[in-house]
Amino acid sequence: MSKSIITFMAIGLSFGSIAAAPAFAQSADTVMVGSAPMYPAKNIIENAVNSKDHTTLVAAVKAGGLVDTLEGKGPFTVFAPTNEAFAKLPAGTVDTLLKPQNKPTLVKILTYHVVSGNYTAADLMKMVKAGGGKAMLKTVEGEPLTISENGTHLFVSGEQSGVGEVTIPNVKQSNGVIHVINSVVLPN
Repeated sequence: MSKSIITFMAIGLSFGSIAAAPAFAQSADTVMVGSAPMYPAKNIIENAVNSKDHTTLVAAVKAGGLVDTLEGKGPFTVFAPTNEAFAKLPAGTVDTLLKPQNKPTLVKILTYHVVSGNYTAADLMKMVKAGGGKAMLKTVEGEPLTISENGTHLFVSGEQSGVGEVTIPNVKQSNGVIHVINSVVLPN
């Protein structure tokens, strides 16, 4: 092959790879959640809708009318229960909460999983250590969540019930951070 043909093919391959590049390139801060990349340049909702592990949470956020809030400037720290976490609730609970007449209760539960501010796992660990083994965070709902640790694992406890372990920490978003948890926590 001539040098010009090889050069032409190399240029063509380069343009082809540029055209195939995703709109959001993965960075070192991109974390996989529910088989989908969570891009730090996207907001909480833009990322959550792609997670196969959070379809119940996304449906609940939509039913609760909280999409605009979680697309807002923030910053927010969200403790995001997985589908399996919702499945631990008594049978029929999620279906009942998603009914329009139960929207106030649904909103109360969802906003109990959100804290104003951007708290990484390292921030939470420091707060727990400074608090002698636990830290209290005021939620958007108004009641506190209790954060504790066991070695390198963080736990989130509800006022009424539920203890969720942070299974995937520090999922950075353009408007905050998500910590994936394995249980739904409930306020009073």
